[in-house]
Amino acid sequence: MIYGDRNTGILVQGATGKQGEFHIGLMNAYARQVGGKGVVAGVTPGKGGKEVHGVPVYKVHGVPVYNTVKEAMVHHDIGSAVIFVPAGAAADAIMEEANAGIDTIVCITEHIPVQDTMKALAYARMEGASVIGPNCPGLLSPGEVKMGIMPAGLFSRGNVGVISRSGTLTYEVVDELTRAGIGQSTVIGIGGDPVIGQTFADVLERFEKDPETKAVVLVGEVGGNLEEEGAKSTNMPIVSYIAGVSAPPDKRMGHAGAIVEGGEGDAKSKIARLKKHGVPVASRVSEIPEMVRELFRGKC
Repeated sequence: MIYGDRNTGILVQGATGKQGEFHIGLMNAYARQVGGKGVVAGVTPGKGGKEVHGVPVYKVHGVPVYNTVKEAMVHHDIGSAVIFVPAGAAADAIMEEANAGIDTIVCITEHIPVQDTMKALAYARMEGASVIGPNCPGLLSPGEVKMGIMPAGLFSRGNVGVISRSGTLTYEVVDELTRAGIGQSTVIGIGGDPVIGQTFADVLERFEKDPETKAVVLVGEVGGNLEEEGAKSTNMPIVSYIAGVSAPPDKRMGHAGAIVEGGEGDAKSKIARLKKHGVPVASRVSEIPEMVRELFRGKC
């Protein structure tokens, strides 16, 4: 696994909030299903000593809550963290986790000021932590670990990695692959903000070293050039899909990073550049499974 596995202990920042507690329940329900550790600790300043149980219907064990990340680290073996705190506190949460020595930090929170994000990501890099997000759905390695909010019922185990800037498109692509009998190794939503931690190139570098991943589906959208940079950085077999062919210039489309400015970052130019690098591009999500099969018949 490229960012964690069933033996990875997860910490949740914002554990006593509505979203934090709800998704602790879902993450630990999945952990029980696959025999993993799941969420072992939560952090909410001022709420130390409490327990959260997630959604009662999932019947998960109570998760102890601590006031600080370092306090939680004393009592638990923690390899990753998932952030559900409000935007104004999210950058501090990233830096607190990086300072405590957590390797993988998944930031679900959206609407974080860009300057805060830049400062937090720079600090995390300095501390050797990998940040996924912000404004992302997290990651899921089928049969191993779920970190974030992805709907686990859509996934199946296999050897195709998926990297995406869009949460809902990620789920569509995974559903199409699973229905076609194509399983996934790890699926990662890198986030749709202008400044993010792990890019397509960063994740592809990890996929190259992962023996479970034989091909990758790259799901991009208008704005920026992360998709092209990722394609240029790897020799892995890739199939891509770019959303936003009809997006008008100078208008933000959903994500803060999804904006075409000065003629740069539009879908048609992205598609042309990807094809120039030898990457097949699907016109519709439904075309992706057959294009992946073609990769396995050829390069893989």
